[in-house]
Amino acid sequence: MKKTFIVSAAVLFLIAGSVSVVHGWGTWGHNHINKGAVLALPQEMSMFFYNHVDYIVEESTVPDLRKYTMGDKAEGPRHYIDMEKYDYKIDPMPRKLEEAIAKYSLDSVNRYGTLPWHIQDMMVKLTTAFKQKRKTEILFLAADLGHYIGDAHMPLHTTINHNGQLTGQQGIHAFWESQLPELFGKNYKLYTGEAKYIKNIETATWSMIDSSYERIEKLLKLERKMKNDNPEDKQYLMGNDGTPLKNKFRQPIHTYEYAHIYHELLDGMVEKQMRLAIQFTADFWYTAWINAGSPDLSDMDNESLTERNIPYYKADMKAWKTGKVKGCKSDKEFPEVKGPKNEQPN
Repeated sequence: MKKTFIVSAAVLFLIAGSVSVVHGWGTWGHNHINKGAVLALPQEMSMFFYNHVDYIVEESTVPDLRKYTMGDKAEGPRHYIDMEKYDYKIDPMPRKLEEAIAKYSLDSVNRYGTLPWHIQDMMVKLTTAFKQKRKTEILFLAADLGHYIGDAHMPLHTTINHNGQLTGQQGIHAFWESQLPELFGKNYKLYTGEAKYIKNIETATWSMIDSSYERIEKLLKLERKMKNDNPEDKQYLMGNDGTPLKNKFRQPIHTYEYAHIYHELLDGMVEKQMRLAIQFTADFWYTAWINAGSPDLSDMDNESLTERNIPYYKADMKAWKTGKVKGCKSDKEFPEVKGPKNEQPN
């Protein structure tokens, strides 16, 4: 039996009256953000990074492995910031970690999240690695930094309501950052142009956080209205026991139709946030290199390695300039869900 989805006039009004201007992530997202950033680098950096692009792409999810697989307790706070806990509407946000600890205590800061301050700390370390031309450290720190910048562009990483648990929308985090890009990301146009120098890292970091936080209300309101207007079996794939099916991480699997409508209502928000994450990652890498004195990176690899990779680099750059990030074979976090043939991504 064909299911009919209800999209109320109120939801459509939200779209018409609140046009998104933004651009947050599972494996698919983090992989594509880091590779896109490599392709956005200027010529003086791009070939060195491209020679190690497989490492940079795979390393993009290692911070999550430290957090979940290794159980590193110090890792968790680096991935988020609960803006509400910092009374951001009442007092200016502390711009430096030391200021936050002095105001709220170390224990509180570790509970409320340290994402923007960790990004700034990573920039200092990456700049030092460039100055010293320490190849392993450059690659490791750059790849890790790309992960945290990606997190900063996922709106739900900036709020206490990170999984919709306060609004009856449990599961929206993985839905937004993983299932939607896995379903529709192949059609995203991610080209950003070439990386640019950032004059003030602190200001740029907080602009990411502030911009992402501004998207939360729309993101949640649209999905909450859809959830209220549609029965459970139209929202999720259902098991034989009448409960929603879950993926390997125990997150509910939404139907293609529900995901497609929500993705359309978001008006390109996921795509735009991903594109911004690529842009800022490349900009931060480039800025660290410039601040380190623009060291020559061409002598850090064997010439034979570069020669072998040039044809692949050219092919990837050709695709990149059409908006595509090719060559990422990312682990899928959600099983493929099918929709009508005329609605399948190209």
